[in-house]
Amino acid sequence: MGESHVTTQQDRTAATPSPVADGGTESGSTRAVSGSRLRTRFSLTALRAPRRPRLWFEILLIAVSYWLYSLVRNAVPEQKEAALRNADWIWSVEHSLGLAFEESVNHAVNSVTWLIVSMNYYYATLHFVVTIGVLIWLFRRHPGRYAATRLVLFATTAVALLGYYLYPLAPPRLMSGGGFFDTVMLHQTWGSMASGNFKHMSNQYAAMPSMHIGWSLWCGLTIFALASAPWARILGLLYPMATLVVIVATANHFWLDAVGGVVCLSFGLAVSYAWYGTLPHRLPKQVAARGGRLRALRRNPGPRVRPRATASSATEKA
Repeated sequence: MGESHVTTQQDRTAATPSPVADGGTESGSTRAVSGSRLRTRFSLTALRAPRRPRLWFEILLIAVSYWLYSLVRNAVPEQKEAALRNADWIWSVEHSLGLAFEESVNHAVNSVTWLIVSMNYYYATLHFVVTIGVLIWLFRRHPGRYAATRLVLFATTAVALLGYYLYPLAPPRLMSGGGFFDTVMLHQTWGSMASGNFKHMSNQYAAMPSMHIGWSLWCGLTIFALASAPWARILGLLYPMATLVVIVATANHFWLDAVGGVVCLSFGLAVSYAWYGTLPHRLPKQVAARGGRLRALRRNPGPRVRPRATASSATEKA
């Protein structure tokens, strides 16, 4: 008969792969992956951490951004026929909703000369003055919230450019047979980029969405959320409401354009929330000195990951 082979414990030990090498390799791999994840988390945290804004950089950024915004907005082809068709459609939708009140407001306010002239100047100036004023106030009093709030404004403005390109829309004052008064032309007031000699420098059919509403609502909500004085918070809420009356009374926008501005602002808030993980007003008001946040993260980068125990170490302990 053939020889019988008896497998001893020593044979089984010899045949079994040594866990030391595998365990050591797996432990080293785990440490490498963990270190890579910590570095990635550290980089993202450093980027998202509120920083003290630098004045020269903010002035340059805002100036260049507004220049690009104006350049792109005015570079959108003035599709007059499509814009007039869209205006007729918007007007018919408002009629079907029973909310086509723009013409009545335009005629009523235009009959009071001092009021409509004041609204013309409001439309031409406060759009810029109040927005810049709120940015300066944030820069000086709320530096920790400045970048996140500015991101809301920039994202809101950027997505509005898409609306101008995809949906050319004539303002009510340019509708054929609409019966609206162009109050700037009628009263010869200064400052409108949509009438007189300025109309050749500005896209006349970029009314949807209304950035007068998008920016004024950004200003109003920012003031309401961060101001401590009750009167300032009330003015913050009244500002976008007054702007809505002005854009309708001067026949520069339909009220549905204002809805478009609200949608754009909602997008801007979502972008800021996605990046910072919270709404701007919930961020700290002040920021630590430059580098303080990074030093704190380096001192406490997160929980250490212990390597898994290997079979050899378990044998040694036994």
